[in-house]
Amino acid sequence: MLGVNVVAADTDDEARFLASSGRQSVASLRSGRPIQLPLLSKEWERDLSDPGDPLRRSRVSFVGSPSTVAAQMRDFVERTKADELMVVSHIYDQSARLRSYEIAAATMTEPSVLRGGEAPVGQARSPSARS
Repeated sequence: MLGVNVVAADTDDEARFLASSGRQSVASLRSGRPIQLPLLSKEWERDLSDPGDPLRRSRVSFVGSPSTVAAQMRDFVERTKADELMVVSHIYDQSARLRSYEIAAATMTEPSVLRGGEAPVGQARSPSARS
């Protein structure tokens, strides 16, 4: 079982903005000044694939739209061979946090046309689905 942060929303841009609370909170914690989860902020919105991002080095976060998060989670599970993920969503807005959990749960449990008929994340495809 591995723990991951998931910030999922209807679009990649919306998810990046929602992730700003968690980014600011983690940065404060790492600098020795822990804070409560702050309000969303455009100043803390970043592209998580940016190699210059100082928070990137030890983070396991999946941020984006349902298809983006599905691809990120699938790649992570395939690389780590994790059989279970414990998901947290560091999002200030409660309704957005619940929506993120819904998207993450759907990604983990239901095959998707966006994934070309592949099995849900963490499950092997049946032999009949491979032909």
